[in-house]
Amino acid sequence: MHFLKRFLPLIVFAFIISCKSKADKDVTFTIVQLNDVYEISPIQGNKYGGMARVETVHKELLKENPNTMLVLAGDFLNPSLLGTIKVNGERVRGKQMVEVMNAMNFELVAFGNHEFDLSYEHLQNRLNESKFEWICSNVYHNVNGENESFVKVVDGKTKHINQTFIKEFTVGSETIKVGFISVCIPSNPRSYVTYTDMFEEAKRTYEELKDKTDFVLGLTHVKVEDDIKIAEMLPNIPLIMGGHEHTNKYEKAGNSIISKADANAKTVYIHRFKYNTTTKKIDFNSELKTIDESIPADKEVGEVVSKWENILNTQIKEVIPNPNEIVFTTETPLDARDTQIRSVQTNMGEIVAAAMSKAYDDSVDCAFVNGGSIRIDDELLGDISAVDIFRVLPYGGPVLKVSLKGDLLEEVLNFGEKAAGTGAYLQMYNITKSNNQWLVQNKIIDKKKTYTIATSDYLLKGFDIPFLKPSNPKVVDVYTPTQEEEASDVRKSVITYLKSK
Repeated sequence: MHFLKRFLPLIVFAFIISCKSKADKDVTFTIVQLNDVYEISPIQGNKYGGMARVETVHKELLKENPNTMLVLAGDFLNPSLLGTIKVNGERVRGKQMVEVMNAMNFELVAFGNHEFDLSYEHLQNRLNESKFEWICSNVYHNVNGENESFVKVVDGKTKHINQTFIKEFTVGSETIKVGFISVCIPSNPRSYVTYTDMFEEAKRTYEELKDKTDFVLGLTHVKVEDDIKIAEMLPNIPLIMGGHEHTNKYEKAGNSIISKADANAKTVYIHRFKYNTTTKKIDFNSELKTIDESIPADKEVGEVVSKWENILNTQIKEVIPNPNEIVFTTETPLDARDTQIRSVQTNMGEIVAAAMSKAYDDSVDCAFVNGGSIRIDDELLGDISAVDIFRVLPYGGPVLKVSLKGDLLEEVLNFGEKAAGTGAYLQMYNITKSNNQWLVQNKIIDKKKTYTIATSDYLLKGFDIPFLKPSNPKVVDVYTPTQEEEASDVRKSVITYLKSK
């Protein structure tokens, strides 16, 4: 007993020193995760999103911990309304997003499927302009049948885009290395792109990094079920930061967590890490941060955003006088997501088609539009402005009134139905199908009758449905509206329609 009393203080002291020593070995860092961001400005009546607001959060986190990095898990160059406009005779095609992200000091991004919406020339320009790192292990530049890595050309120097990334974090005398792997969903076939097996590449790049780093994280752009498969295949990855779904997710898969924020920076994930270099223990917690009007816009990034907003508003005002007017409010999400709009009838698709009919005072029998013309790849909720409708239909174009024979109409509808999964799938109004028969206004199509339909000028060019063009003898008549008519621009038609509801 006397022995214990004598040496207990020393034991306690040694224990405290040991705990302190272990604490001194902790390296902390923060990752701010975004994914699927197409708009630099706030959306839904200015209530949510906005990259200048994200930068305010970013700077606050840098004050909390200088070891803070900003990452984006794919899909940011397209689609967007700004990307479709021309500046100095050239389509913007994501230039505005790269400029804003450069101003925010993004550090790392993954390729998403929508990056390959761009032509090779436009994508190369965006790569060259970016000041951040890109990674992906299963996408290659197809050059005359040979797979090569994509490159970035800066000041005449060519730099290959890496398949992985290693980031060092230092606290005091302790430094750790964190590896990042990335794969992209092979859902956007392009002649200049080759996709290899995402699971094999994820495993290969993880094996390459695991002995070079303290641990490895994922930065992916695939379906959540694919993220789960990767997590189960690579159980030592603690966190996979993903994109593609557009709605926030935080799912446990084996030993891993899969996180996805909401699209268009309505939310961001903040991951705070602690790694002990002695015990090799990884701890992290994740906060889903809502980006809304309670967060002030960062001044510097806000100036870049404003520059592009002014360019956009000047062009929009050529069609409508008040771009920021709230034209409709909905408590039910209007579904304009790519997968849905190209495979099933959605409420947003029906609104567009109904507005086409209304543009001609419902004097037409029915209306349809190709799903591929609806480009926002998101759901609209709450206050919807005129600008939001331009984001839904960035290409605009007149609504045509077309007279055609019933058998051609039936052929068109069959083609659209079989095109599910592509942009040629049709969103319709006053058209249904029952017992394997097409109905217009609840009546079976009469193949010999002439029907009057409202549709887009794009569809009548035969791009999506090759036989639907004025030269087809079963197209009886085509009326093109004058500039003064509501039907002169489909976006004007939709805005008028929503305001009337």
